[in-house]
Amino acid sequence: MIELKRARSKRLSFSGKKTFSSFMQANIASLEQSGKIRTSETYKATLNSFMKFRGGKDVLLSRLDSELMMGYEAYLKAQGASLNTISFYMRILRATYNRAVDKGMVKQCSPFKHVYTGVEKTVKRAVPFKIIRQLKELDLSGSQRMELARDLFMFSFYTRGMSFVDMAFLKKTDLNNGMLTYRRKKTGQLISVRWEKCMQDIIDRYPRNCSPYLLPIITHIRKDERLQYKTASCQVNRQLKEIGKNLGLAHPLTMYVARHSWASAARGKHIPLSVISEGMGHDSEKTTLIYLAALDTTVIDKANLAVLKDFL
Repeated sequence: MIELKRARSKRLSFSGKKTFSSFMQANIASLEQSGKIRTSETYKATLNSFMKFRGGKDVLLSRLDSELMMGYEAYLKAQGASLNTISFYMRILRATYNRAVDKGMVKQCSPFKHVYTGVEKTVKRAVPFKIIRQLKELDLSGSQRMELARDLFMFSFYTRGMSFVDMAFLKKTDLNNGMLTYRRKKTGQLISVRWEKCMQDIIDRYPRNCSPYLLPIITHIRKDERLQYKTASCQVNRQLKEIGKNLGLAHPLTMYVARHSWASAARGKHIPLSVISEGMGHDSEKTTLIYLAALDTTVIDKANLAVLKDFL
């Protein structure tokens, strides 16, 4: 058994030389130990994708070059991946590689200089305020699942676009003296939201929630809480998409739409970018600008009409 472990270790390290996969796995383990579970999961997904491209064959850190990464990019494109998906994987691989450079394990050869690592403008995810109001007033009493999905969407909107993972792990003890205070799972930033009646109305609709969590997402304390959150996320988004179809929306309705819609509504109220950024718990205004980059095309069309009106 010990010999098998040694042989496996030798294969992983290529006779003592560090491989990219083994180094990335060590980083994943470190992320898990520090409680950054969500980030570790994205690193795992990236490593799985890269190793699938490699046909399961590892590669030495010193052999990670521009040609290899361009080949991986071509592979992702052939798989139908969007530019943002490609960038997502590449930036995680680049961060891992740069960490190895910082540790003196490999010389910087800039293997990512010819692949896409930017942020492509995506289809607008925000929906107009009138759709939010329409969603709030929908009679979904015939389906408990749809009603819960709608309520969770509205709760996110009410709380400045709170992410679903943060909602799932909110505890009843996080609500004190009219303030809801929590740390973002993604960044660790401390966020405080003033408690409003519309938020309490949603909580009041689920009086049988006996768990320590504020919302009825994680309901079984003795079962895998992370799995419950992920399962609930899939189920809620599935219900929201169905609701979106019933409303005749052009694009899928998901929990993420609530976050974008709050940012869009805030901008429509001429709230300063710095305030919107702080409200959403972003690390920088640049991140907020990504949310707001896809303006409602009707606004642009009206601007164009004003320019062209003398020709019409």
